[in-house]
Amino acid sequence: MIDFLTETEAMRDQLVAWRRDFHMHPELKYEERRTAAIVAAHLEALGYCVQTGVARTGVVGLLEGAAPGPVVMLRFDMDALPVTEETGAPYASRTPGCMHACGHDGHVAIGMGLAQLLAGLRLDIAGSVKLIFQPAEEGGNGAALMVQEGVLEAPRPDVFLSAHIWTDAPVGTVNVTPGPVMAAADTFTCTVRGRGGHGALPHQSVDPVVAAAHVVTALQTIVSRNVSPLDTAVVTVGAIHGGDAFNVIPPTVELRGTIRTYQPHTRTMIHRRMQETVDGVAAGCGAAADLEIVPLTPAVINDPEVTQVVMRAAESILGADRVHSGERTMGSEDAAFFLNEIPGCYFFLGGANPEKHLGAPHHNPRFDFDEDVLPLGVRVLARASATYLMQSD
Repeated sequence: MIDFLTETEAMRDQLVAWRRDFHMHPELKYEERRTAAIVAAHLEALGYCVQTGVARTGVVGLLEGAAPGPVVMLRFDMDALPVTEETGAPYASRTPGCMHACGHDGHVAIGMGLAQLLAGLRLDIAGSVKLIFQPAEEGGNGAALMVQEGVLEAPRPDVFLSAHIWTDAPVGTVNVTPGPVMAAADTFTCTVRGRGGHGALPHQSVDPVVAAAHVVTALQTIVSRNVSPLDTAVVTVGAIHGGDAFNVIPPTVELRGTIRTYQPHTRTMIHRRMQETVDGVAAGCGAAADLEIVPLTPAVINDPEVTQVVMRAAESILGADRVHSGERTMGSEDAAFFLNEIPGCYFFLGGANPEKHLGAPHHNPRFDFDEDVLPLGVRVLARASATYLMQSD
């Protein structure tokens, strides 16, 4: 069983250098031109067939082995966030108001290292490797656009793999979970319409502020009273806007928020109950309301068989005591658009190290991770890929 320890340790310094370079030069969704150019040049030098400009700034690299076999697709997201960095690291972002606060710089470095390792094994590969360097994971649905532009064709993948550096877990651990691991995400906007007037004469008005307050409270009962206790969901109102003066009742109030679910039937039910709740509560206050729900991403659901392959690969490298299962989050991920089409596994690579003061949450200005995760990430993905691609494995 190939474990790739020697190969990944030999590239450790290069992985760190790549990661720090990307960290110093972050690029927002659909602006990842510098990152994409570096990736494309690296893949071309290794002999991959390279496509650029996929979903605007995405890169696809195809490596065909010496014999026919399955197609394994691996995805690495490239975009940064509109966050001002506060780490004080020597490799901190040089772009004001933009930083890699979610580990995507590490993901790209892992992808480049994996590309290099697999290119060296080309004559031993039975099948093909399809590497996807994706733009716009952070709210841009870059995965959906890549699917629309045919990234799952010519050739069509048989297996999908992707990993995320995760500072909720210590470096040197891996969490691999079958079934749902990240939630479907929707946004909603609710506009409550009343009749404006003087704050001292509320009886002459229909107060949308009071109606909106009742709507916010009532929406919380959907999760507590309509969702099975054995299922889970989130309905969050994250923004309320209405009125400009202390003594004026405004004509409208706008609520905006998010819905998170794992199960499709739960998602459908919550959409229905939200509409019924908004209509009923607003009417009970003498007001009216409009509700718009916009789906963003489906749930990330891992295939049980592929998940077992990844788990065995991680255990062969780390030992069973450092490979865990059960990590789930109500955060969302557009890798779901790939997993909707291809059986696969999306898993977490622990990246926290309290001794080095590395463990700030994702999307935080002080986010950083232990770079020991980089060679480990290459090893786990290479070992899992080898299960499908190496005839002697």
